[in-house]
Amino acid sequence: MAQLFFRYGAMNAGKSIEVLKVAHNYEEQGKHVLLLTSGLDNRNGVGKIASRIGLERDARALQREEDLLEIVRKQTDPISCILIDEAQFLTESQVCQAAHVVDDFNIPVMAFGLKNDSMNKLFTGSQALLIYADKIEEMKTICWFCEKKATMNLRITNGQPDYGGEQLHIGGNESYYPVCRKHYWHPKIEGES
Repeated sequence: MAQLFFRYGAMNAGKSIEVLKVAHNYEEQGKHVLLLTSGLDNRNGVGKIASRIGLERDARALQREEDLLEIVRKQTDPISCILIDEAQFLTESQVCQAAHVVDDFNIPVMAFGLKNDSMNKLFTGSQALLIYADKIEEMKTICWFCEKKATMNLRITNGQPDYGGEQLHIGGNESYYPVCRKHYWHPKIEGES
C-alpha cells in the first residue's frame, strides 16, 4: 500500500543525497521515478537536485501554481515512486494533491525538506506534510558549533545572526548553519569573543 512520507531535517542533514539515493535504487531495478524539486530553489540552477557532497541530477522544477495530479496524469511511463526535494516550498494544495496521488493512484510519494525556517516558523509545505503524511521521519545532523543534534537553521547575513527578514531566502552554507537550540540564540560567530 502506497504512503505519503515526509522526511525532514535541518540544513546539511543529507536530504538531497537521500533523494538521489532513493531514485538510484528504484532506477537500478528498472523502475520509473518522477523526480521533482521546487522551482524556487535556484542555488544550482532551476530543476537541479544537488547535494553538498557534489552529486547532482536534473529534476522537474515544480512551480507553486502547478497541480501535481495533472503532472501525474500526463506521465507516459508508469510511475513507481514520486520523490520531492525542497518540499517545504510546496503549497498546502500541492501536499493535498500528493496525498491524492497516494490514495487514488497507489503511488508512493516521498517528500524531503526543512521543517522550520530561520525564524523557527513552519514552512507552509512542511506544516501540511506534518498534517497529511502517513509517515514522518527526522533526518539528523549535528550543530555547526557543538556535538548536539541540530534542530534549527540559523540565517547568517553579513557574518551575523539574522533572526528576521523574509521567510524565503534561498541559500546554502554561506547563508545558513544547522544549529542546536542553544547555539541558535548564542552562536559562536568568528571574530566574536
